[in-house]
Amino acid sequence: MRRRQFLEALAVSAAAAVVPGGTRAAAAHASLRYLRPPGALAAADFAATCIHCGQCGEICPNRCIRYFGLENGLASTDTPFIIPRDKGCILCMKCGQVCPSGAIQPVAHTAEAILDHVNMGRAVVDRSLCLSYQGKSCGVCYRACPLQDIAITVGMMEQPHVTERCVGCGLCERSCIQMPQAIRIIPDYS
Repeated sequence: MRRRQFLEALAVSAAAAVVPGGTRAAAAHASLRYLRPPGALAAADFAATCIHCGQCGEICPNRCIRYFGLENGLASTDTPFIIPRDKGCILCMKCGQVCPSGAIQPVAHTAEAILDHVNMGRAVVDRSLCLSYQGKSCGVCYRACPLQDIAITVGMMEQPHVTERCVGCGLCERSCIQMPQAIRIIPDYS
């Protein structure tokens, strides 16, 4: 076991002993709905390849990339993630340009490359919550999408229709004015 892993395991054990229910709290965070940065490898490969350097978060101009602490388990410690409701990814693709390990692959900053190589998840609309499906024109999610008319289209009353080309950046979820939000990104953890 590497020294860092040993120290992290020791810290988790100590926290669990001091804080009642500490391990239950850690398990609760393991189900957090999060996205990996654009261009990230598949889950198992990402976990094995990420060296926890933090460069992806440093370069991110939108400051949407955060890092797991011990609460999500040792396997995820210091790995980058995005919570779309807090801040969506603007698809600048800078994180892949600075990743030294290849856990986040470089993707050109073009619509074609992004559509071909980015799969963070897919937006899903809850029509029972969406204002546009309740007879009130909204369209905020459509206007927030960097891939308008490709990833999302609108119908009557600006009713959003998500296509299979959605890359899951989260900007639509972040912009939704409904509480709870009427559009959510379902992550792709494959």
